[in-house]
Amino acid sequence: MDFFFSMYQVASLIDVVPPSYFTNVLFISCAEGPEPGASEMPSLNDLFDASGPTYLTYVNWNCPHHRRSVMASLVQGVYVLERDRQWNRQGPDARAPAWWRFFHFDLHQVLVDAADGSIFGAVYAFHPPLHLPDPAAAAAAPHFVVAFRGTITKKGSAKRDLELDLQLVRNGLEGKSRFRAAMQAVHDTLAAAAAGQHRRVWLAGHSLGSAIATLAGKTLARSAGGVLLPAFLFNAPFVSAPVERIGDRRVRQGVRIASSFVTAGVAAVLQQRGGGSAGGEAAFAALAAWVPDLFVNPADPISAEYVGYFDHRRKMEAIGAGAVGRLATRNSVKDLLLGIGKKGGGGGCEPLHLFPSAVLTVNRGPSPDFKTAHGIHQWWRPDLPLECTAHYYT
Repeated sequence: MDFFFSMYQVASLIDVVPPSYFTNVLFISCAEGPEPGASEMPSLNDLFDASGPTYLTYVNWNCPHHRRSVMASLVQGVYVLERDRQWNRQGPDARAPAWWRFFHFDLHQVLVDAADGSIFGAVYAFHPPLHLPDPAAAAAAPHFVVAFRGTITKKGSAKRDLELDLQLVRNGLEGKSRFRAAMQAVHDTLAAAAAGQHRRVWLAGHSLGSAIATLAGKTLARSAGGVLLPAFLFNAPFVSAPVERIGDRRVRQGVRIASSFVTAGVAAVLQQRGGGSAGGEAAFAALAAWVPDLFVNPADPISAEYVGYFDHRRKMEAIGAGAVGRLATRNSVKDLLLGIGKKGGGGGCEPLHLFPSAVLTVNRGPSPDFKTAHGIHQWWRPDLPLECTAHYYT
């Protein structure tokens, strides 16, 4: 078993997180690593030939399924890089290289967290084969991919990873050394890309790694010139109550409508008192041109709420509460309250899980357990019953 997922349990249905919550966060890991007394046998999930998309011998970069499968494999390559480090697997014993070499990528840079020495990301460079069956399809390939793994709760990385998980829930990753290192790698990669080829630099991440990729993508989209990088965000954390997991559809709708009015009310009051971000709407709308690819599973309590988040915006318009819905969709009660009294008028930290626009891909297939629902492996299966919708903020 080789995937991390953390279950962000929240104490209310309007995403207000009390301090007591942080003592009750449940982290579940299916990431393999060396255990005391264990024989040094790698998980089969680390072996590309055993669990990777070996069927994908030809990649059509214009095909969404192919792009998704390769990006998920490159993220898995980062997981295995870190596990290779923990198991001290080097040279021919290393399991990670197959995850990128199969798709004609080279490892351009390894991203290491200075706090604990763990590998949390990688920059891959694409080198297409000399003879291509369809050169036009290969022309759509990225030149570089910057990929980030999620949490591995094993001795070599657990303390730092879990610390960042909690930081993500409480007040974001901005300013953290891992994000600074990630952002520097993205800037360096953009500098290495050919002039005018910024969109050939892609971002990818899973779980905590998706949060890092999201923050990097948002930062660049808001920068001078608005650099819009393609991003593939697998099982990105939605730091709020998993309303999507409520079985009754009418109850779900009622909870979301009530939550929207509460969130909009708090935002309006804080803005009137000078405690909210007056430029919040403009800042949110400025991100509308950035359209990342979000991949979620309704059975995954960490990312499932994205399904309802986007659908609810449409429903609020339909019932004549579009203004309330638009105000709520760009704010988080938790982040608003965390920002009270802070320099600059509050607004808290960046509500990382809120997107103006996105292409949402939902895996509607059965998931027998959390490991399956939150795992990265699901995203390169060839037989997924996927539902794909594009959402644009207006």
